[in-house]
Amino acid sequence: MSAPTTPTSPAPAPVPAAPSGDAPSLTSVFVRLKLSLLRNGLRQSGGRTTAYVASGVFALLLAAGIVLAFVALRGSTAAGTVAVLLTGIFALAWAMVPLFVPSGDETLDPSRLVMLPLLPRPLIRALLVASLVGIGPVLTLFVVFGAALSVAHGAAGTVAAVIAVPLVTVACVALSRAVAAANIRLLTSRKGRDLALLSGLVIAVGMQVVNFAAQRLGQPGGLDSIAPAVSVVGWLPPASAIGAVEAASEGSYAVAAARLLITAAGLAALVHWWRRSLERLMVEPDGSTIGAAPSAGREDGGTGFLGRVLPAGRTGAAMERTLRYAWRDPKTKAAWVTSLALGLIVPVFNAVQGAGSIYWACFASGMLGSLMYNQFGQDSSAFWMVAQTISTKADAYAELRARALAMLAVTLPYSILATVLTTAFLGDWSRLPEALGLALGLLGAMLGTGAVASALFPYTIPQDSGYKNVAPGQAGLAWISIFGGMFAAALLCAPLIGAALYCHLTDRHSLLWLLLPAGVLYGAFLVRAGLKLAAPRAADRLPEILTAVSKG
Repeated sequence: MSAPTTPTSPAPAPVPAAPSGDAPSLTSVFVRLKLSLLRNGLRQSGGRTTAYVASGVFALLLAAGIVLAFVALRGSTAAGTVAVLLTGIFALAWAMVPLFVPSGDETLDPSRLVMLPLLPRPLIRALLVASLVGIGPVLTLFVVFGAALSVAHGAAGTVAAVIAVPLVTVACVALSRAVAAANIRLLTSRKGRDLALLSGLVIAVGMQVVNFAAQRLGQPGGLDSIAPAVSVVGWLPPASAIGAVEAASEGSYAVAAARLLITAAGLAALVHWWRRSLERLMVEPDGSTIGAAPSAGREDGGTGFLGRVLPAGRTGAAMERTLRYAWRDPKTKAAWVTSLALGLIVPVFNAVQGAGSIYWACFASGMLGSLMYNQFGQDSSAFWMVAQTISTKADAYAELRARALAMLAVTLPYSILATVLTTAFLGDWSRLPEALGLALGLLGAMLGTGAVASALFPYTIPQDSGYKNVAPGQAGLAWISIFGGMFAAALLCAPLIGAALYCHLTDRHSLLWLLLPAGVLYGAFLVRAGLKLAAPRAADRLPEILTAVSKG
């Protein structure tokens, strides 16, 4: 009798043999991925291809011009100062780009890689090498090469330059990646998009700073005046590597070695910071997976500081809504911050340079007053909620008056501040009443004409694009609203301007102080008159306004 058989599990399937060839390295995979993203992006549209080619040609021409300029500086006493300073500026630009243009490079977002089974160390190595592919790194390489060429002399300087050029280039790219990884959750949030919208402000302010610095450097002894700052930058990575080339050329080998070590240590610190940021992204939850904590100490129904200081009723509610839009809405915030910054920078910088006029103080009033234009369009499609509360001319007047009061809460003290600072830098205090009267008169004219333009020429401000401020087909309305209103405001200021010219031409300077009370009264009159004219038109054209601001 045979023994009973027991059921057995089926034999496991044979494991397929691994391919004989070696698997491709992660670095080569990421480089090919970067090239594929670039190639596929250019295939999407001819305009993108044209823009990329034009950018590449411009970058090459700029790089060639900078290298030739450095060649011309070779042997000059200013070569070291310019080389170190320009390297520091390029490094600062690399740190700023991911903050203000987070969508410029899709591979800057490391959160797309957190679900892949990759270790941080090889991932960083692969990302760093892939980041060297592009127009920016090539431009930086040429600039750093030119900077090193201008200060490299002798065998020691050449050896230091060979080490410094790739070191600086890699450090700049690593700096950009580390900053992007550390702030990626901010940059992909609403606040990050707000920050990107303010990039235009940074460019405008930067242009003023560059203009001011260029004028100062163009003066006799201008380079000597920044020598202390350059000596400090020369010890900061990665500019310290270019300082090392200069030191090696002069025979200061210990200083050269120390500066190269500083740059290498800075690169190592950036890579470590980058790695820690990647590890946090891989293991820590973001705000979308964490429940909102209950607000402590907040009273139910309270509206905070604004609710306590603003008047009660419709006026206070409309004022608070306008100020909250200015703080929370990205487009409105960008317009406010740009106007506030340029309104102060332009007159003050001109006064500091010694080439300004007291009348530059009116620039702040003009910039801030322009925010009154297209008030209803700033609400976009949400204006229909406001429209439900407007049924009479009195309602329209109350709405526009509240918006004007909210504007004045900020623009009035700011215009006074800009005028006082401009006068202080010019040192001509005797003309302060005249300048302040003209500035306040212009502010009143801008607010009054802005209310009328808002009622007659409303247009949509698209919310789906950070670079479009007018909906398709409404550019004509925007031009008429803004520039037509500004022209009308200039004409309305003619009495104040005429009075100032009369006092100057007839040498009656003792009467110029009267422009201050005249400007205050005349500006208040223009604001009230503009609101009175705009209110009935806004009430009568409410359906047309609602349609115009809701397009797109």
